[in-house]
Amino acid sequence: MSKFSSSRRTLLTVACLAASSAVAMPVAAQEQPKRGGTLVVGTTQTPRHLNGAVQSGIATAVPSTQLFASPLRFDDKWNPQPYPAESWKLAEDGKSLTLNLRKNAVFHDGKPVTSEDVAFSIMAIKANHPFTTMMGPVEKVETPDPHTAIIRMSVPHPAIVLAMSPALCPILPKHIYGDGQDLKNHPRNSANVVGSGPFKLVEFNAGQRVVLERFDKFFLPGKPYLDKVIVNITPDTSSLMLGLERGDIQMIPFASVPTDLRRLKDNAKLTLTPRGYEGIGPLNWLAFNLERKPLSDVRVRKAIAHAIDKNFVTKALMGGFATVSDGPLVPSSPFAVTDLVRYPFDLKKSAALLDEAGFKVGANGERFKLTIDYLPNTDDQQKTVAEYVRGQLKKIGIAVEVRASADFPAWAKRLASHDFDMSMDIVFNWGDPIIGVHRTYLSTNIRPIVWTNTQSYRNPKVDELLNTAGGVLDPTKRKAYYATFQKVVTDDLPIDYINVIPYHTAALKAVGNVPTTIWGPMSPYDEVYLK
Repeated sequence: MSKFSSSRRTLLTVACLAASSAVAMPVAAQEQPKRGGTLVVGTTQTPRHLNGAVQSGIATAVPSTQLFASPLRFDDKWNPQPYPAESWKLAEDGKSLTLNLRKNAVFHDGKPVTSEDVAFSIMAIKANHPFTTMMGPVEKVETPDPHTAIIRMSVPHPAIVLAMSPALCPILPKHIYGDGQDLKNHPRNSANVVGSGPFKLVEFNAGQRVVLERFDKFFLPGKPYLDKVIVNITPDTSSLMLGLERGDIQMIPFASVPTDLRRLKDNAKLTLTPRGYEGIGPLNWLAFNLERKPLSDVRVRKAIAHAIDKNFVTKALMGGFATVSDGPLVPSSPFAVTDLVRYPFDLKKSAALLDEAGFKVGANGERFKLTIDYLPNTDDQQKTVAEYVRGQLKKIGIAVEVRASADFPAWAKRLASHDFDMSMDIVFNWGDPIIGVHRTYLSTNIRPIVWTNTQSYRNPKVDELLNTAGGVLDPTKRKAYYATFQKVVTDDLPIDYINVIPYHTAALKAVGNVPTTIWGPMSPYDEVYLK
């Protein structure tokens, strides 16, 4: 058994994913990576702060994974790789994970990274991160010596190794964050941020840019190759495209606008790849607030679903780059099934369901009014679809107001406070259903936080299915539970699933080692270089 063993059986979940989606990593023409230079990354995403232990999403994850190291990292085949933890082992019963830390890892302020920091971080994530199921089974973290951390769990936890990933488990310095202040609002989340990642913070100008520079005492010898990483933030994707074509920007992750993808694909100076998003599992969907009438009536939700032509959305609105989604798991997941309740496009069926529910067309041609919100700065997946839905629902007598939010925090506040009727949303599977799927459907996760169960969906059977599946190590048995869950939830329809998002990374050909692991652009850039 390799010293990097985590027990093959313990990673069957991610191994199944690898079999269905991994592609061999290309050899970079045997070119020796060069040191130096500044990588400018363009994004539309605006981080509120830089601490990924208490916040999920693209905006935070891209800079956070440069600043903070996680215990492990993953390659493009779903295999865990050493990072601060140079070896690890999951117990046969799946109830404990031992991490053996390297001895040369230090934080940006020179203090050593110890098992106490790992223990503090994991318990802090358990208490503060919106993904409550990710660390939910963790009871404690033992630290028998400064370089050994033993995560103890109440039940077998098949996703615990994957949960050690860069965007999910940043190691925080206990000597800074363990001062008793509220971690979600800690002043060091945004200013003078200290981690142990390959880059340290120089500047965080909210809504404009994040400037990072090489950490010379990074624990991996000779890395990172880059001197600096600058994350430039702009809400205008057209400006990003122009910046990339001019060379002012070297890389744009999470590109999905159809016109941009066609334009980038035809540019001989650029590389464009869909690889690096396998672990993310991004879905575009329409969420319903089940606490509000008439959406509390499942017949109304089903009527709305029948009014949306997903094939038109993916082919016409998204230029054929996107694929239709009909359920809560991305098709590439080993737990996805085809036995779902589907809602084929049928306006007559929609009208009949609304009539049956008692919502007749009034003299003004309307049955009732609703609002629809959407995530800002992703117009191709969000605003465009919201406007399309408005037009479709008008055909069946539902008047819809499309509401724009000034920025991500404004939209997130609406969702977190449940101040919405319907909202477009982009939500990730995060590799394992325990991490990225359970959070949306468990009734125990109805919380005033974005990307939780903001639909206020309650079904005791779903709670039982997910809680049971979360403690089963055998992937075949887990799949049986998830198969039933998918059938039930697509019948209850708290969410209408629209499409899988066609994320791509675009970069100048001068950029070497564009990140294409399962976490792609939400991975450390220590191996990226400029040719």
